[in-house]
Amino acid sequence: MSDAARGIVAMVVACVVWGVSALYYRLLDQVPPLELLSHRTLWSLVFFLCLLALQGRVGVWMTAMSDRGNLNRMIAASVFIAANWFFFIFSIQIDQAMQASLGYYIFPLVSVVFGLLIFHETLKPLQWVAIACAVTGVAILVVAQGQVPWLALAISASFGLYGVVKKGLSVGPVLSVTTEVLVLAPFAALFIGWGIVTGQAHFADTVCTSVLLMLSGPLTAVPLILFSYATKRVHLSTIGVLQYLNPTLQFFCAVFILAEPFGRGQLYVFSMIWVAVFLYSWAALHGSRGRV
Repeated sequence: MSDAARGIVAMVVACVVWGVSALYYRLLDQVPPLELLSHRTLWSLVFFLCLLALQGRVGVWMTAMSDRGNLNRMIAASVFIAANWFFFIFSIQIDQAMQASLGYYIFPLVSVVFGLLIFHETLKPLQWVAIACAVTGVAILVVAQGQVPWLALAISASFGLYGVVKKGLSVGPVLSVTTEVLVLAPFAALFIGWGIVTGQAHFADTVCTSVLLMLSGPLTAVPLILFSYATKRVHLSTIGVLQYLNPTLQFFCAVFILAEPFGRGQLYVFSMIWVAVFLYSWAALHGSRGRV
C-alpha cells in the first residue's frame, strides 16, 4: 500500500469514528453534558501525556509551551474546542444529532467566510454559490420550523473559530491539543470534584459508565492522530472532501438509528446543504489544479 493510500485509510477511519461517536455518547446520556465534557478532557489529557512519554516527546512539548505566542493561541483554542465538544455532546443528549450533522456539514463553508472576513482571502465563484446555498437552506429551515438551528450554527462557528486560532500555530496537532486539554483540565477536575462532594458524580454509577467515560479520552485522541497522519500524506483538497464522511454518518445515525424526525423542513435544508457541499468540493478539487 502506498503512503498516500495509507493516508486515505487513516482519514476514512478517523471520519468513521467521528461519524458514529454520537452513538457512543448516547450510551452516556445519564451523565450531564458538563460532567461528560470534564471526563472527556481529563482522560484525553491522560492519553496524550502517556503517548508523548512513550514517544519521548515530553521535552518537545514543554518547549512548544514555552513559546508565548503559541501558548496564547493554544489557550484561546482551548476555549473554542471546549465549546465545540460541549455543543456536540449537548445536541446528542437532547435528541438533536441531526443538528450536529448539519453543523459539521456547514463548518467548511463557515471557515471560508472566516477566511474572507479575517484573513481577507479571495473566494472562487463556486464558493460564493455554495455559501449562498447554505444560507438559503438555513433560512428555509428557520421559516419552516420557526426557529434558528442554533446548535448547528454554534457547532460550526466554534469549530471554525478553533481553526482560525490554530492557523498561525507552528506546533503539531498532538502537541497543541495536549496543551489545550491541559488548560481545561483544572476546570474539569474542579467540576468533577464538586460533583463528588455533592454526591452528583456519575463516574462510579456502574462499571460500564466508568469504562465508557475513561474511553472518551482515546475516542477523542485517536481520530486526531489519524487525521494528523493523513494530512501529511494526502492532498488537502482530498482531505476536505473525505471529511464529509463524518457528518454524513452522523446524519444516518440520527435518522436511521436514533430515529430523530426528518420532515419536509429538514429535507429542504439538507438538500440545499448537499448542493453546497458538492459545489464546495468541486471548487476545492479543481481549484487545487488551477482550473476554478
